[in-house]
This record gives sequence, C-alpha cells and structure tokens, in this order.
Amino acid sequence: MTSGRDRTSQLAAPRNAEPHVVHVSGEMDFDHAEQLSAMLAAASDEAPDGSDIVVDLRNSSFCDSAGLNMLLASRQRAQQAGHHLVLAAPSHQMVRMLELTETAALFPLVPAAAL
Repeated sequence: MTSGRDRTSQLAAPRNAEPHVVHVSGEMDFDHAEQLSAMLAAASDEAPDGSDIVVDLRNSSFCDSAGLNMLLASRQRAQQAGHHLVLAAPSHQMVRMLELTETAALFPLVPAAAL
C-alpha cells in the first residue's frame, strides 16, 4: 500500500508551458461539483497548449463520490484538450479515496510547495 506521503512526492512530468492553477476551497461534493466542473472546463479552454492544469486542494476540506466523478470527467476533458490534470496538496482523505477507488494512478500528485 502506498502512503499519502509517498504518492504526494510523485511529481507530474515536466511540461513546456507554465501550469494553469485552479484554487479550490471548501467541499467537493454533490452540492459543489457542478460549479467546480465549470471552473475546470474553463481552465481546459483557457490554459496554454501543453500546460498542466493544477487543482490546488490546500483549502479543500472534503471530497465525496460526486467530487471524484467530477475530477475524473475533468481529467478526461483536460486530456482531450492536451493537458494533464494535476492534484496539488491533496488531503489524506483524498489520497485514501483515490487509493480505495483505484484511481490514484490517474492523477499526478504534487505537494503545495510545487505551486
């Protein structure tokens, strides 16, 4: 089993353009997933070609299955637009959910210091 610390230390592959950062605060749940999805869709459209879209989770307090489904859909949309969706500073709970749902390998994880 991989610890949250081990997963967080894995950096995203270097890209050519500066990352496009989306700051998230509060809960990523059913009530907020649509709003966050719209923010990440706009980021996919606005980000320079070849740049990573970094979801800054330092101020996110919770993520449920609706939030995870939104992240998975946003990841797919970002890939179709030529971007990687990177999760920055995920909480222990978020990393554990990614591990339990076997989706951890789908998201590069970076520490907050890398922002």
